[in-house]
Amino acid sequence: MVGTVAIDAVKTPFGKRDRVFGGSASYFSYAASFFVPVALIAVVGRDFPEEYRMILTERPIDLSHLEEADGKTFFWRGEYGSDLNSAQTLETQLNVLTRFDPKLKFTQSPPYLFLANVDPILQMRVLDQLERPRLKFVACDTMNYWIRTKRQELQKVLTRVDGLVVNDGEARELTQEANLMKAARRIHEMGPGCVIIKKGEHGSLLFYENQFCVLPAYPLEAVFDPTGAGDSFAGAVMGYLAQTGDLSFDNMKRAVARGTVTASFTVEDFGLENLRRLSGAEINERLEILKKIGTF
Repeated sequence: MVGTVAIDAVKTPFGKRDRVFGGSASYFSYAASFFVPVALIAVVGRDFPEEYRMILTERPIDLSHLEEADGKTFFWRGEYGSDLNSAQTLETQLNVLTRFDPKLKFTQSPPYLFLANVDPILQMRVLDQLERPRLKFVACDTMNYWIRTKRQELQKVLTRVDGLVVNDGEARELTQEANLMKAARRIHEMGPGCVIIKKGEHGSLLFYENQFCVLPAYPLEAVFDPTGAGDSFAGAVMGYLAQTGDLSFDNMKRAVARGTVTASFTVEDFGLENLRRLSGAEINERLEILKKIGTF
């Protein structure tokens, strides 16, 4: 996967952290690693703490594509109010990310690839270095900033991927459709045959070719930090698909369920802390509960 490894500052109604390990690549890789080994493609600055690097080595995460460059690591400061489904971005420092031009060193192209919500030009650079016949499933994420500033480049990426994972606001802005059913259909027309629309505490929508499914969120009484929930969700989805090698609609639903459960653990503490304490058995326990509340 390609994404960001970051130093974050987060404030929620339940607490504040002035310095916490974050970034889309960090959350995604940690979540995916519960199912398969994952290679992380990202860049950090000289200020990146060694203790953060060691956190990534706790899991089967290949760091051979984690570059270190002169300058500072990507930094994000955000705040959540009473609506924990959306953050207010207070500060973003791209820093070394502005010069990141990864050179992939795989002896064989990986069969599964996820492009997190980085610049579409960077997403394309990674795609250009991998052999499509070897790629079984490619998915990407994006965000409002890229939709507004680099729509043309993003649309080129969408013609080359199999899946798109976005939240409901991003889906609406990308398609200019208020109705999410219509938005998913428009995204299909752009290229991806699989569209997953995240709705935070309200669950997710899966559109797969001509089939459709609604999955509930896992109910929680305490949410401390929603940062990274979407990236953890995508990591578990892709990790399970890679583990099973099954791209059928039924297995896609099972993958989304695992993404839902894994993300539910992420939000119960700041940063990666709860994922670090997580076990596969705990994921399976919540999965069984999700099955019960999601069937009738």
